[in-house]
Amino acid sequence: MKALLLQQPGSVDTLTVGDAQIPTPGAGEIRVRVEAMGLNPVDYKLAGRGHAAWTYPHILGLDVAGTVDAVGQDATWQVGDRVYYHGDLTKPGGYAEWAITTADTTAAIPEGVDCVAAAAIPCAGLTAYQGIVRRLDVRAGQTVWVQGGAGGVGGFGIQICKHLGATVITTASPTNFDFVRSLGADHVIDYGSEDVVARIMQITNGRGVDAVQAAVDTTTANEGIEALAFAGAISCIAGLPILSDDTFAKAISLHKISLGAAHASDNREAQLDLARMATEMINLVRAGKIDTMVEEQIGLKDVPAGLARLETRHVRGKIVAEL
Repeated sequence: MKALLLQQPGSVDTLTVGDAQIPTPGAGEIRVRVEAMGLNPVDYKLAGRGHAAWTYPHILGLDVAGTVDAVGQDATWQVGDRVYYHGDLTKPGGYAEWAITTADTTAAIPEGVDCVAAAAIPCAGLTAYQGIVRRLDVRAGQTVWVQGGAGGVGGFGIQICKHLGATVITTASPTNFDFVRSLGADHVIDYGSEDVVARIMQITNGRGVDAVQAAVDTTTANEGIEALAFAGAISCIAGLPILSDDTFAKAISLHKISLGAAHASDNREAQLDLARMATEMINLVRAGKIDTMVEEQIGLKDVPAGLARLETRHVRGKIVAEL
């Protein structure tokens, strides 16, 4: 089969298309004929540092959509089922014509949703969903600061919060103001020229926000803590804040989101919830409540260049590769 191969840890420009053996599913696994793959920052990060569990050449790619074409023992899917999933980063991934995944962490693609849209969801969409729905428990009437609103996690976060009836404040560059407003942002702050925390306090009449989806780094996570109202909550994806006695006095809740870590855990419920969240999210997409924000569709050979653009941290929405 054709696959995008990483010969050893290194930059994404070392990735090359080559031949690899078609994998065979084991017990509890399915093989998917890959039709579309979502690109994510975790891909270029993993390419650079590698993983102790990998053998080389390794195949990257965590977000996959396609059709089941082989089923291992005790796996519940049928050949011909359309599915999508967020894969286990310790295993060979989906930048290939075929990929293997665990059956119980996989969700069906419903009629009316294509594989490109499905492949855009898992890493960014389920990270936002887990943080906002499962951990922060955002509710109607609350105010949420979704950081980095033009990116994948931020863009999904804005839409999920609006679906739940929350008021959304987001940060973005001026070139993306219209984009984040189209996703449902009520207030947009230019992080490059404004005092973000001061603006949030102005918008909320000095109260602060009920919740923060922190998706950028430790610095912005620290700002998220500053912007929280008493008894507020923050979910952190790419950096944890520095906690202090002042944080204690605000009685906040802190949640660390690590979506794919469920695969390697011994928490069966967390593994099954990957499939449940994927089902809940794609049903929102089918109902027109969530847009998957696919800004660019590319081929397998163009994935290295797509990942290089993601490294600039200025890509809007999602990039999806098709086979």
